Amino acid sequence: METADRILSLLRREPVVSGEALSATLGVSRAAVWKHVEALRAAGYVIEARRARGYVLTGSPDRLLPAEIARHLTTERFGRRLECFETIDSTNVQAARLAREDAPEGTLVLAERQTHGRGRLGRTWVSPARVNLYASFVLRPRLSPADAPQLALAAAVAVARALAPLAPGRVAIKWPNDCLLDGRKVAGILTEMDAEVDRIRAVVLGIGVNLNAPARAFPVDLRPTATSVLLATGTPVDRPRFAAGLCATLEAVYDRVVRDGFAVVAPEWESYSCLTGRRVTIDCSGRRSEGTVRGIDPTGRLVLDGTAGEERIMAGDVSIVNGYQGLGTQGKGSGT
Repeated sequence: METADRILSLLRREPVVSGEALSATLGVSRAAVWKHVEALRAAGYVIEARRARGYVLTGSPDRLLPAEIARHLTTERFGRRLECFETIDSTNVQAARLAREDAPEGTLVLAERQTHGRGRLGRTWVSPARVNLYASFVLRPRLSPADAPQLALAAAVAVARALAPLAPGRVAIKWPNDCLLDGRKVAGILTEMDAEVDRIRAVVLGIGVNLNAPARAFPVDLRPTATSVLLATGTPVDRPRFAAGLCATLEAVYDRVVRDGFAVVAPEWESYSCLTGRRVTIDCSGRRSEGTVRGIDPTGRLVLDGTAGEERIMAGDVSIVNGYQGLGTQGKGSGT
């Protein structure tokens, strides 16, 4: 643990800690203590120096800092190795670099801002600074490459679990892995795989969640269909706590899928589905299908009642006939 992190830990444990006590406990000089306190203040921590008593921690920044996330972590692996950036091109790009360098499973890359954030189907993920969560995890699943797409659906369940307490009954999943809040997109997921013919070397799982973004942070053309938790509920989100909570829900769902298969998570995915019973069109590499959604099968494929009978669709871009009205509530229960 870094000296600054140890200072934070001590300040959180006691209402006031003298510079002398910090120096003795950490085995550093009083001048070194002061230097680390100043660095913490520069990072946004409010630390008061009270004459003849010592230092008092009175406020923490709303920033994705390792120490702020680590104190909320309850996981065994996910988020235990953590890299945080103020600005980065893409968290997925950095996570892929780490995966190639044999980073352990659960390694997490976070950024306050992305300059080239990516979404599904080659789209851009809008990434305003210091308001949302931009995260990428390194996964090393013992799965067939053919089963890798199921990880994105499983991740949608984990994101929905993490969001549900912030807006009970208002979170939904749009196949395959978009999360909606009151019918508007609040989170997206992108998976990228490095594999051989019969073995996955690594999967990078990128997750973007709009937490505290104001309306002006969204491009005008996205405002009718996108939202943030703050916009939908009026309540700001503690982002470090949310990041740690997402690590917990993701680790739990992921471990279950890798151990027992996606079929054990499919019912929970269905409980969040906003598409079941709705008429949709699906574009898959130029091939267009239309029909009524029955649900998903145990492998995560969308089951569609179309004009030519039942179809099972592995991938595609879904549009809902007659728009997104009424998609803000979950389909079959709480999903938690």
